[in-house]
Amino acid sequence: MKFEQSKESINKLLDNNTRIRWGILVLSTILFIIILYPSLVITKHRYNLGDVVERDIKAPKDFFIEDEAATDKNRQRAMAEVLTVYDYDANLAKTLQRNVEQAFGDLRALIESSQIMKRSELENQSEPVEIPPKEQNPSLQTLIGEKHEQFEETIGIRVSNGAYRALAKQEFSKNIVNLITKILNKILINGVVTNKEILLKELDKGIILRDVDTKKEKIAGNLNQFYGLNQAKAMVRTIGQPYLQDLDYTLKNLVVDFVQELIQPNITLNRNETQERENKIATEIKPVLYKIKAGEMLLREGERVAEFNLLKLEALQAQTKKEQILLSSLGAAMLLMCLLITTYILHLNYQGPMATYHVKNLLLIASLALTFFFLAEISASFSESLTRNSPVSIPGTSIYFGIPLAAGAMIICLFLGIKVAVPMALVMAIGFTFIFQNNFEMFIYFLISGTMAAYWVRDCRERKVFIIAGTKLGILNIILATAIHFYMGELSSSKLLWDWAFAFMGGIATGIVTAGIVPLVEIAFDYTTDITLLELAHLDRPIMRRLMIEAPGTYHHSVIVGSLVEAAAAEIGANPLLAKVCGHYHDIGKIKKPLYFIENQTNGKNKHDKLAPSMSGLILIAHIKDGVEIARENKVGQLITDTIRQHHGTSIIKFFYEKAKQLKGEDSVKIDNFRYPGPKPQTKEAGLVMLADVVEAASRTLDNPTPSRIQGLVQNLINQIFSDGQLDSCELTLKNLHSIAKSFNKILYGIHHHRIEYHENRTARNGYEKGKLKNGSSDRQPARQSQDLKEEDSTNGNGRLKRLGLS
Repeated sequence: MKFEQSKESINKLLDNNTRIRWGILVLSTILFIIILYPSLVITKHRYNLGDVVERDIKAPKDFFIEDEAATDKNRQRAMAEVLTVYDYDANLAKTLQRNVEQAFGDLRALIESSQIMKRSELENQSEPVEIPPKEQNPSLQTLIGEKHEQFEETIGIRVSNGAYRALAKQEFSKNIVNLITKILNKILINGVVTNKEILLKELDKGIILRDVDTKKEKIAGNLNQFYGLNQAKAMVRTIGQPYLQDLDYTLKNLVVDFVQELIQPNITLNRNETQERENKIATEIKPVLYKIKAGEMLLREGERVAEFNLLKLEALQAQTKKEQILLSSLGAAMLLMCLLITTYILHLNYQGPMATYHVKNLLLIASLALTFFFLAEISASFSESLTRNSPVSIPGTSIYFGIPLAAGAMIICLFLGIKVAVPMALVMAIGFTFIFQNNFEMFIYFLISGTMAAYWVRDCRERKVFIIAGTKLGILNIILATAIHFYMGELSSSKLLWDWAFAFMGGIATGIVTAGIVPLVEIAFDYTTDITLLELAHLDRPIMRRLMIEAPGTYHHSVIVGSLVEAAAAEIGANPLLAKVCGHYHDIGKIKKPLYFIENQTNGKNKHDKLAPSMSGLILIAHIKDGVEIARENKVGQLITDTIRQHHGTSIIKFFYEKAKQLKGEDSVKIDNFRYPGPKPQTKEAGLVMLADVVEAASRTLDNPTPSRIQGLVQNLINQIFSDGQLDSCELTLKNLHSIAKSFNKILYGIHHHRIEYHENRTARNGYEKGKLKNGSSDRQPARQSQDLKEEDSTNGNGRLKRLGLS
């Protein structure tokens, strides 16, 4: 509930904030200009390659045209001349050599230290003992085996167990290290590239070798000198032959395998750097321009459009747009803002349905207008594309008749009424005219179409009305299309048939689009249409059935209030259906505590007799909050929820207020504790429900409800409510109050009229009067009166249903 109250406070703040309204206006204008942008500067000459020119086109001024093909060719040539960049890592050979020396050196040091320790142990013994070789020293072999993984990690390659044992047997000889590093250096100094095939593609122009560390560059022309990775591995045995000839076969293969595994490319392709240099060269290439002189013939009538002619025409249009776009945007924005401000002041400034939820209504109008402006822009572009590419010759203007743009006015009418829809139909028709190349006949077409579309759904209470209105609109569109056809002096019968077809389809499509969008708008903006109200008016809805079962007195009261306000709303020009539904739902909050309201109490027992007046007042006031919560749970709509909250306004619960003053004294009682929280009724329908609620409840207390008594009661109650200021915030006038009183009197006369007294009723009344005379007064002994009626039933009850309606 706190969330709802904060939400209401925010809504009130927004409705009273002028900046919000100006923000909506400015934002709508900006978005309209963005939508309109492609059509701001009218392009009169639209040709494709091979089209026949309709009339001569000359250059209105000097301008330059870029030969994009020649410019692109120059760029490609310049980019092709850029040398490919390869990174050269001169330190790779040193790094690999250092790793090999460290790996072998660590294990040699391990062997030497082990031998020294063993020698010192033997020298301490009294008898001389021969030092065993390392292969007969199991502890040393184990220690060397444990260092296998560390050896691989240091040297940077995988070493098989056999190769590792062979190296251990040679005690990781320094001679082997020298052979490995010498062959490895010879190969890496020559240069090793990852993929030599890619490198040889640059054979004609060479490459740039850039040192990774120093960033120094040099041009390499002889690319065949560099080894590919596989080639480098194959060259190991050839280059190492002079150095390895004194070794046995096993060690020779061991050294060759080690060098082959250690070889890595030290020349790598740097694609990013190469691409950056190509892009830089491409941006430095100046475009190839041709100057077109003012008056020069661009296109001649009857000729086919060639590629170069089309290039000149597009360049002229592009340069013209660049010069005019600022002025055109500014002019269109100023015209639209003036139009919107004028429309707002005259038609939308807190009048009629715009009085409540003003900002929300403005957002709805702006959203719908922009949506249909966007639809118009897309449809205009689509029609041009369809006209060019369709195998059937379809005129572009004929397609305009089929765009369902009148749906915007239709939707606004459904939610905000005809008085708002008509001026907005004018605004949208002007916006559509901007989009459709300032075509006057299109303005007339969309204005009349939108206005009549809104008119035909002004009393929409069934969904089939959309289709009926769409059909009527389709027929009207055909008439308008025919009038425009004759006005333009066109005599083509085929174009007229296309106009008729699209015009009628546009009307039908308008009804379909409206039927599809209306539920979305209801959900998005929390509106309630007459169609939804008609569904809510059914008394068999779950909440109304629950009210009938749990609070039958309140249910009957609500049905009568609904009838009263429906008739009165029709008299004063309010919404009868909305008023009726509000009357049905205004007291649903009494479901939670039905027996605390007198219309639901039976057997003369009143629960308030045992309560303090302040507690009774709180219970009565709580039915407003409970009603709002139940309404939200059942999603009956914001308008009905607001009426539930407003139907008591800020009036006082006088009975319990007076009772509290009698018990505690006037000074001890705060009147605000017995006042409904409000707010006061904000709409005609809410004001009607307030009046009908009070009048219907009070009419039940009349002993002899004659027409004059009913008229006096109605007049007195309406005067009291009016004098209390409860109707200050709604739009009910004195003339409306007079019409409302007349309508209430008529309905209440019908409810409380006297009936013919039948014979059996007269007999029962005579028996009742005899009992009354016998007992003195019926008010004093109601139990005895009931007993008399039971006895009378037992004596006269032959052929009647006994105990009917008795508990």
